[in-house]
Amino acid sequence: MTTRSEKVEELRWTKFPVLDDGFVCLVDVMGDDSSVVQAARVSYGEGTKKVSDDRTLIRYLLRHRHTTPFEMAEIKLLVRVPMDCWRQWIRHRTANVNEYSTRYSVAIDAAQTTAPDQWRQQANLNRQGSSGALPVEIGEKLSAAEAKFQADARQLYDERLEAGVAREQARKDLPLATYTEAYWKVDLHNLLHFLALRMDSHAQEEIRHYSTTIGENIIKPLFPVVWEAFEDYRLGGKFLTRLDAGVIQRLMQLQKPGGLTEEDFLAVQDETWQDLKRCRERDECRTKLQDLGILPVANSNP
Repeated sequence: MTTRSEKVEELRWTKFPVLDDGFVCLVDVMGDDSSVVQAARVSYGEGTKKVSDDRTLIRYLLRHRHTTPFEMAEIKLLVRVPMDCWRQWIRHRTANVNEYSTRYSVAIDAAQTTAPDQWRQQANLNRQGSSGALPVEIGEKLSAAEAKFQADARQLYDERLEAGVAREQARKDLPLATYTEAYWKVDLHNLLHFLALRMDSHAQEEIRHYSTTIGENIIKPLFPVVWEAFEDYRLGGKFLTRLDAGVIQRLMQLQKPGGLTEEDFLAVQDETWQDLKRCRERDECRTKLQDLGILPVANSNP
C-alpha cells in the first residue's frame, strides 16, 4: 500500500497536461487530512477525539463552513497557462504568486490554439459566457487566421529582440494566448473555494480544465477525506435561498398527483420576480428544482 510520503513523491513535479501546451504540477505540500483535524481539535479540546472520528469531523467542518482548520494545509503548484486564462486565475487574491517575467526572460514560445470544432458562440443570456459551437466550416477559417496571427506576432517579437529592443517593450504585442508560467501557493481553504468556482459549469471552459485537473489529480489523492466532503457538500450540493425555499414550500402545498408544471412554478414564484420579463434568480431557482426532480426539464423555459 502506498504511503503518504510515497504518494507525495509520486505526484511531485509530475506535469498533468491541460489544453494543448499547458500543465499543472505539484511542487510541495504541507499537511494532509489529519492536519485539518488537528487544527480543529485545538479549538474543541481533546474530548472531541473521543466522540468523533476524523472523517466525521472533517465532514462536519466543511458542511457547516468552519473554514479555519482547512487553512492549516498548503499546496504549492507550478502551472503553465495562457495569459487570458491567467487573468481570471490571478483574480483569486488569496495565494502567493511568482510569475515568469518577460521583462527578464524571453517569452515562452507557445500559444494556445483552437481546433476548428472548438470555437464557441456568445451566450444570449450570459454576457460573459458561451453557448454551443460555431459550424466547423467557419471554425476552419478562424483557426487558420489564428495560426497566421500567432506566427506573425511571434515573428514580430523575435525581430524586435534581434534589433535590440528591450524585452519589456518587445513583448507588448504578444497575443493573450501566449503561455506564461507561475508558482502558485495557496492554503487548502482558499484552494477549495477556487475549485468550487472554477469547476462550476458556468466557469470558462479553459480554466475549468485547469481546476478539474488540479482537483482530480492532485488534491483528491493528497486529501481524500477532505475531497470526499468537498464533492458531497460543494460540488454536488445545492444552495437554496430563502426565496427558493418559499417556492418549494408553496409547490409542495399543491400536492398534484399528475406532477408539477412550469405553470405551477410561475404561479408560486416569489412576488419580487412576477413583473420581471427576465429574471436570473427565477431562472436559477427553476434549474435547481429541475435538478432535484421537482420540476420537469422539458419545455420549462418558454
